[in-house]
Amino acid sequence: MNLFADVRAVVLAALDAMVAEGALPAGLDTQAVAVEPPRDAAHGDMATNAAMVLAKPAGTNPRALAEGLVAKLAADARIVSAEVAGPGFINLRLAPGLWADVVRAALTAGSDFGRSTLGRGIKVNVEYVSANPTGPMHVGHTRGAVFGDALASLLDFAGYDVTREYYINDGGAQVDVLARSAYERYREANGLEPEIREGLYPGDYLIPVGEALKEKYGASLIDKPESDWLAEVRVFATEAMMAMIREDLALLGVKMDVFYSEKSLYGTGQIEAALQRLQDLGLIYEGVLEPPKGKLPEDWEEREQTLFRSTSYGDDVDRPVKKSDGAWTYFAPDIAYHWTKIERGFDQLIDVFGADHGGYVKRMKAAVAALSENRVPLDIKLIQLVKLFKNGEPFKMSKRAGTFVTLRDVVEQAGAGVTRFHMLTRKNDAPLDFDFDKVLEQSKDNPVFYVQYAHARVASVLRKAVDLGIDVTDAALAAADLDRNTHEAERALAKKIAEWPRQVEIAARANEPHRVAFFLYEIASDLHALWNRGNDEPSLRFLQEGDLAASSAKIALARASAVVISAGLGILGVTPAEEMR
Repeated sequence: MNLFADVRAVVLAALDAMVAEGALPAGLDTQAVAVEPPRDAAHGDMATNAAMVLAKPAGTNPRALAEGLVAKLAADARIVSAEVAGPGFINLRLAPGLWADVVRAALTAGSDFGRSTLGRGIKVNVEYVSANPTGPMHVGHTRGAVFGDALASLLDFAGYDVTREYYINDGGAQVDVLARSAYERYREANGLEPEIREGLYPGDYLIPVGEALKEKYGASLIDKPESDWLAEVRVFATEAMMAMIREDLALLGVKMDVFYSEKSLYGTGQIEAALQRLQDLGLIYEGVLEPPKGKLPEDWEEREQTLFRSTSYGDDVDRPVKKSDGAWTYFAPDIAYHWTKIERGFDQLIDVFGADHGGYVKRMKAAVAALSENRVPLDIKLIQLVKLFKNGEPFKMSKRAGTFVTLRDVVEQAGAGVTRFHMLTRKNDAPLDFDFDKVLEQSKDNPVFYVQYAHARVASVLRKAVDLGIDVTDAALAAADLDRNTHEAERALAKKIAEWPRQVEIAARANEPHRVAFFLYEIASDLHALWNRGNDEPSLRFLQEGDLAASSAKIALARASAVVISAGLGILGVTPAEEMR
């Protein structure tokens, strides 16, 4: 049950009736017509902007249109009153029984309450993390992994057919550096002094890789030229790093559907095929780029390159895909990789990139638009940096990683659930502070504690009710006399429950899972407010001594809120708490 969608349908039906009567012209675009909570709860239960957005195309005054619409809406049994406010907004008050229907629907649907058909089975590829396979994942990857995983879960909940994908960047020079670094640890395992020269990876995490290389090759690679061992060690070390990355992701509760290797694009004709596609569209040419604006780099020289005409699709400049020496640029395999996504039949693509990839957004969107001839949209979400604090000080780097704080460091300190929730308490493009002391404190100021405490409070009520012989199955609670919940605080909680399906669709349309975390804090606040009111007003307590019917109705409301909290936490990848420790 999506009450906001139901009331919007009532509004659209009223508009259709006005068209049929000749009061409005036919063919009006009603996509922008919204039904939402009013800014001030005192103004009603819902509000619609229908008259405001349709007046101009209808050639009429917003308030006049609103007054005609109000007359139609008032005839619907679900609407107690409809009033025009300001220049043409319409405030609605709904029949009280609808809030009982919402609670009953939540209890009946259980974990599926709020699920949407918005996505209509559209195939979406969400690519996230995609860290270079050169070491353990760091805290920046952690935020990207949480965001991408929660977004994928949100889209699945909203009815999309989602594929979670990790792009293994194993085709560039960084994996050669990894191989050389691992070889030094291999020499160390054979009793020699490792030469961790500048440019190699210094972390202790490569020591086990060196030992594993010794176990496989003994001393047979010692003193051999690099050309004899580089390829084999590169494959061995990359596989070891990917095994470590999979373990890190598992610690965070992230499981990918697809791991796609960049290296598989080379020597297979796939890069050539993607660029031929652009060539056939007249978008590849030989040319010379203008020099960079401002001071020229010392090594810049004017030279002819193979270029993609990305400016035809909104980019600032055309982009090179092949260097003057015939080698591919970094952009070329990325074009080919996205071409494979289009060929695999995805209807929408989402890439989750680090903030340092901001300059890559326009060119990548231009490539996908060109390859798909504007059929497949690409949304790129940039993940801003995370600053770590502990005891009021910046958290120190990991010795094991050598240069950064790892995902494992964070999860071991804070726990997977706390880490995941807190990483979603800011929008992805806003910087985030992660203070280990604050994310673990038990207070209202800590969103994850506050939400989990709300769920645990409901679980506690259910346990006590069972001890009193009350049937607290969802089916039994759904059959309770829910019209007895008439207090303003009870209505406020029921109204918040009614918002959940709407919030799912809003978050899914915007690809913004942080909205789920924000909403969970709001519903937890309403539950806690009702609980606290019960301390002063015994009639609001969930357990009413000697009144089974009243207890069942109030417990049903609390349980319905827990259903929503559990569903929201599920999207975020957090296990709901049954009790606080």
